[in-house]
Amino acid sequence: MSEKEFKNKNAATMENRPAFPKRAVITGGMPYGNKTLHFGHVGGVFVFADVYARFLRDRIGKENVIFVSGTDCYGSPIAEGYRKAKEQGFEGSIEDYVRRNHEAQKKTLDDYDISLDLFGASGLGETARVHKEVSKAFIEKLYEMGHLKKISTAQFYDEKAGMFLNGRQVVGKCPVQGCRSEKGYADECDLGHQYDPINLIDPRSTLTGEKPVMRDVENWYFRLPEYKELLLEMTEDMEQQDNVRSVVTKTIKEFLEPPVIYIMNDYMEIYKELAPKMAEHKLVEEPKKTSFTVIFNELSERDEACRMLTERGVRFREGKTLVPFRLTGNIEWGVPAPELEGSEGLTVWVWPESLWAPISFTVAYLEAQGREREEWRKYWCDPEAKVYQFIGQDNIYFYGIAEPAMWMAFQSEKREEMSPVNTGEHLTMPILVANHHILFLDKKASSSGEIKPPMAAELLDYYTAEQLRMHWLGLGLGQRSVSFQPKPLNPLAKENDSDPVTKEGFLLSNVFNRIIRTCFYDVQKYYDGAMPVGAVSEDILAEAQKAILEYERFMYKTEFHQVTYVLDSFIRKASKYLAKAKGEADKAEKEGSADTENLRRRYLIDVFHMIKTAMILLHPLAPKGAENLRDYLNLGKEIWSWERIFDTLESFVRDGHKLKFLEAKQDFFTRHPSQY
Repeated sequence: MSEKEFKNKNAATMENRPAFPKRAVITGGMPYGNKTLHFGHVGGVFVFADVYARFLRDRIGKENVIFVSGTDCYGSPIAEGYRKAKEQGFEGSIEDYVRRNHEAQKKTLDDYDISLDLFGASGLGETARVHKEVSKAFIEKLYEMGHLKKISTAQFYDEKAGMFLNGRQVVGKCPVQGCRSEKGYADECDLGHQYDPINLIDPRSTLTGEKPVMRDVENWYFRLPEYKELLLEMTEDMEQQDNVRSVVTKTIKEFLEPPVIYIMNDYMEIYKELAPKMAEHKLVEEPKKTSFTVIFNELSERDEACRMLTERGVRFREGKTLVPFRLTGNIEWGVPAPELEGSEGLTVWVWPESLWAPISFTVAYLEAQGREREEWRKYWCDPEAKVYQFIGQDNIYFYGIAEPAMWMAFQSEKREEMSPVNTGEHLTMPILVANHHILFLDKKASSSGEIKPPMAAELLDYYTAEQLRMHWLGLGLGQRSVSFQPKPLNPLAKENDSDPVTKEGFLLSNVFNRIIRTCFYDVQKYYDGAMPVGAVSEDILAEAQKAILEYERFMYKTEFHQVTYVLDSFIRKASKYLAKAKGEADKAEKEGSADTENLRRRYLIDVFHMIKTAMILLHPLAPKGAENLRDYLNLGKEIWSWERIFDTLESFVRDGHKLKFLEAKQDFFTRHPSQY
């Protein structure tokens, strides 16, 4: 059966394939500029973003995909990190400090084959210039459209140091009920919960160790609570999409609950005394619980109740809910905020500017390519384009609530004309690809927590980048938190224990390498290096088509662990087929059978089709090995295009196509030198 006849026969199975956008932007979470990358940055976010960017380049065309990220240069974490670095002898400026970390981050990403079109820096070089322009435009437009309000709030002030404290300069315990954060900062914890600074439990200044006092300051806030209904509508739509993970919608909905307070049962009498003075609310008491719940209709009503309780020394925690989203602050190291209504000297809070930073990076990339900067709208506003944002689950609040609400705000000054979907003239609502936590030796690791994670660069002393990429992709982080347990760094590992990190990589370095080498050596032995080309067997075409369609479906749903399972199954089927078919040809040769040549050509043509198929599917996951294999197959880069994904090699080359000579024991997908 010819390839054309096979396609016509199986046309029905090609229906209902997932639809991909005409253009796409891929973003990776922005690492802070006060550190190098630990394994969670790469293994929890960047590898997944890179695989999807590489896949889309093959699927919809390289020219239609932009993959951007960058160092988050501003904010109190960087200022605090710089202060500590100076105490330890660092002599440069804060820009020098950030640049050192940015360059180290970029090198690590390069070492892991993360194919960013631009890895910028919000506070360095041309990307900083563009980012300042974009930040100014964002805030001024929100103000002009009436979506901002000035709010006076209490801010921590260290009397001993004689200065206001920002972000990481205050450490306490998160006041949000059920939060397991190891550290609460000025107005957010390290898990992303936001709260009124006055409710931080046991605050301490990191500068002096003293308990700070509260002083009033004025800042600009985005009216986030007003978007509750639109966000609920957006979430309901997201729940119907099969490429949005449940952790995203579940987390968003947690913040769309009414404002609540959880109060320890010991304070029931004080509550009853204060209750008549509080706004209308609902009391919920549950047997066997150590606290009771008070539910309010409005955030302002809850805030007033919190003030009353605080004055009486009552212990309580707040529930998750929408609060005004702060846009400005008074930290010196930040993007200058535009002067609105005479407010001077303010800077943009690091979280909101990091949400539109990918737009800044897209503009900067286009300018660097000599393209019109307004072309960014083709990627961020066109309904036929998509933005895929790869993040950790801790950041869903910012990317899944604050960002889409601001995007909605740009649609119209009239509330009734706003929508949670893109109408063609407005910013596209992103598709969030949020991973659960990647643990280290069964513990949550954080550079600011008790369990310190290994640095990403350190792992390359024990594994190749492709071994780590394949392992992390197979963990299933889209479904649950999973532990990363590298044997060389596991003090409990025994000498004879297998290393769980190498399992997925060995599929390539052992099984797939053996398949490729066998076919190359047979071509060199029997055909002087000229690969036989011809019609592929129908059952092999069917197996390849099945793998391609399953792979494509799982890629669309960003179920990367399922993608690795598809490849595992397909490569092992190729190995099994090769062993059987080659065995029959070798036996025929020994017996002097006239069928020897036909049998040998048949298995080589079939297995090379399976090799070609697996190579294309592996290209986003293990790019270096796949490119090396393409080079030895002597094929052009057009082989990667999914426009011809089902074509056989007969469509690309003629019979007698010469392969690059393969030396003995040559590997395409390698192990780390320490593993030989």
